[in-house]
Amino acid sequence: MTRRPITTRRWLVPGAVLALMAGSALWWGQDLPSQLPEHASTPATSSTSAPEKVANTAAIAPFEQSNRLPAEHRTPPTLGTDPFAPSLQGTDIDGALQADASGHLILGLEVRDFFDYFLNTVGEVSPETAIGQIQQMALQHLPETAAREAMALLDQYLAYKQSSLTVMQTELDPSRQHDPDYQLTALGNALAQLKGLRQDTFESEARKAFFGLEEAYSEYTLATLAIQQRPDLTNEGKQALLDWHRSQLPESLRTTEQRLHDSTLVHQQRVMAVKSAPSPEAAGQRLSDLGLDRESVEGVVGYLQQRQAFDQRFQNFDQTLQDGTTAGLVDAERQQHREQLLQQHFPDEQEQTWARLKLLDQS
Repeated sequence: MTRRPITTRRWLVPGAVLALMAGSALWWGQDLPSQLPEHASTPATSSTSAPEKVANTAAIAPFEQSNRLPAEHRTPPTLGTDPFAPSLQGTDIDGALQADASGHLILGLEVRDFFDYFLNTVGEVSPETAIGQIQQMALQHLPETAAREAMALLDQYLAYKQSSLTVMQTELDPSRQHDPDYQLTALGNALAQLKGLRQDTFESEARKAFFGLEEAYSEYTLATLAIQQRPDLTNEGKQALLDWHRSQLPESLRTTEQRLHDSTLVHQQRVMAVKSAPSPEAAGQRLSDLGLDRESVEGVVGYLQQRQAFDQRFQNFDQTLQDGTTAGLVDAERQQHREQLLQQHFPDEQEQTWARLKLLDQS
């Protein structure tokens, strides 16, 4: 049976799920190996101050592609048949913790996904339980140095989650909240605050690994919204700028965004082909010219022909209904008369439904 993954990534503005946790007090008191390896990062020792940034000893995975390492250096793909939270039943673990050959944690988006997979269960289980599960996985499957680096990075991530709540809870000015320019400015300010908070919390490599793609797409989205609101640009000018901004995205995002863009253009062309065609057959030919496969074209043509025949029958039905003598009939008798005409003109139940809906549109 194919196991279902849980999607944890949030583009534009990350959801804050741990309002009640700051610093390392929830996990640092638990037992870790007493000897801190020479190259391991030093964790925070006070829950009242922001955790120190993880030292640059953790290896950096390629920005858009994670490394696959031997199983003994990587957390497993599932929690088995009896996970600690009911919502995780039948799911694969999002992301992973993994170490390089020298025993250091490999930084990548998979680490953030791994943290979120467990932290998103808070509410079903206590924060201590969720964090304890992360610690247990790190200690069981990673070298000591990598495990400590992972927990120190988790400490920073929790502190960031706590601090980001202030940004997330900023209220809009009620008198201006429907103003597109104000909305765009507020969104830009929020993204800038989050980016600054990340820079203050994480080392550059960890920040890029955790938020690099998200920030790139956020800034791209902000730019596209601003371009769309520019009254001084022609449609061609707007499209040229949108294409340029798309070309600046990291490769993985650029490929996906270009595919979505191309798909939207093809969809618009197909809609226009059907809308402007003088007949179902002409619509089918235009769709075929646009690359739609033969089976799909035949299905579209058949449907359009059915609708065309229905429209003609509805005109006849409506004319018969208008010409019929219903004077002196009570409402129930008029309804019965209309139903009889519906049955006569539309033997197909689906077309009877279409006719009833069209009658309602005319009322």
